[in-house]
Amino acid sequence: MPTIMPNVLIVDDNDSHRSMLDTVLSSDGYRIGHSSSGEEALEAVEQIFYDLVLMDVKMGRMDGMETMKQMLSLHAALKIIIMTTYGSIYAAVDAIKSGAKDYITKPLDIKELKNLIKLHTNSDESVRADSKGEKNKKSGLNGIIGESTSLKAVFEMVHSIAPTDATALIIGESGTGKELIAEAIHAKSKRSHKPFIKVNCAAIPESLIESELFGHVKGAFTGAFKNKTGKFQMADTGTILLDEIAEMPFSVQAKILRVLQEQEFEPVGSSVTQKLDIRVISATNKTLENEILKKKFREDLFYRLNVVKIKVPPLRDRVKDIPLLSTFFLKKYAAMNRRQLTGFSVRVLDIFSRYRWPGNVRELENAVERSVILARSDTIRSKDLPASIISNGEADFEIAQIRPCLNTLKDMERIMILKTLEDLDGNRTHAADVLGISRRKLQMRLKEYFKLSKINP
Repeated sequence: MPTIMPNVLIVDDNDSHRSMLDTVLSSDGYRIGHSSSGEEALEAVEQIFYDLVLMDVKMGRMDGMETMKQMLSLHAALKIIIMTTYGSIYAAVDAIKSGAKDYITKPLDIKELKNLIKLHTNSDESVRADSKGEKNKKSGLNGIIGESTSLKAVFEMVHSIAPTDATALIIGESGTGKELIAEAIHAKSKRSHKPFIKVNCAAIPESLIESELFGHVKGAFTGAFKNKTGKFQMADTGTILLDEIAEMPFSVQAKILRVLQEQEFEPVGSSVTQKLDIRVISATNKTLENEILKKKFREDLFYRLNVVKIKVPPLRDRVKDIPLLSTFFLKKYAAMNRRQLTGFSVRVLDIFSRYRWPGNVRELENAVERSVILARSDTIRSKDLPASIISNGEADFEIAQIRPCLNTLKDMERIMILKTLEDLDGNRTHAADVLGISRRKLQMRLKEYFKLSKINP
């Protein structure tokens, strides 16, 4: 299946040097963008999400240092490698302090350059859009993508508890990736080479759940024509995930408690006790303390499950991760649907940053997949998005669709500018003429919007 290589933007005012880098990196499969000045580079990163920027320090009116600072004010997670001469090595060090990921000195060592790009893009482990949904290893945590502070706290917790056998309770809204967190805990544990069994407690009828979990012997009940191995026995020596644990019937909860306390059970219809060596992870989008008050969940079971609690943040609290996730899904579905797409328009990223994402990462993935299929150009535009996301993202120009608390002249101005810019394919000079403002004022407004937006808080 196809490997989707990273987008790399080359920023250099030397045409021959830029052309050489294009030839060298294109031959390795990288998708290359070009800018001959800092001003052009800023426009490029505002219109397309790049995995990495390779930028010269010495350029014309806007040098590499100033360009980098403005880029990072727009996209704080952007990865930038600075190219410098030996004589300006201190500038490269200052660039690292200011947010550059790395630097390389001229004349360039091409092998070193390629290694640096691989290091900072993980391009040798690029997204593979295969039928099994192979994990993106970019995050180093089983395909979980994100750099926000709230998600990093989850990563730290996973790394801390994974080597132990501690029972973990993962809480979070639907679509936040609780199952991925459970998989990551198992993958980094000493049981990683053992079974990982997932059980959706909400999907199993109450009359069958005990048999599904613990198995049964032949003749245990009508229809039990042969012995059945339950999920707990299948997970022996490994890990079991009890997803949607709040939906577990009250009558079965006592048997789950026994498994946790005694590491043993009996199949339905059997009097023979079977021992287990198993780690239990549970997940829910409900507040179990409230379920206890409603007499729907056992308090003693809650305390056994809640040895370590991991709260997965909703996407609205991880806005910094939206461009990363959006690009990942774009690459994935573009490859699956054989579409040549370069990225998202500025207006789409603005909409994504303001939308509340009630369905979290799952909703974002569905929105990007739909947009990939419906896109009629090489860039995802607002017209390719579901109407609900456009209106609730505060980006539709119709006043009726703007939330009253945000219906100010500034909001209307922002919406008009972004809509006009998108309608004119990102041509800022033309957009400024249509809007009746100077190009400089337009640039200032865009910079202000993306500082105020939460794309990269």
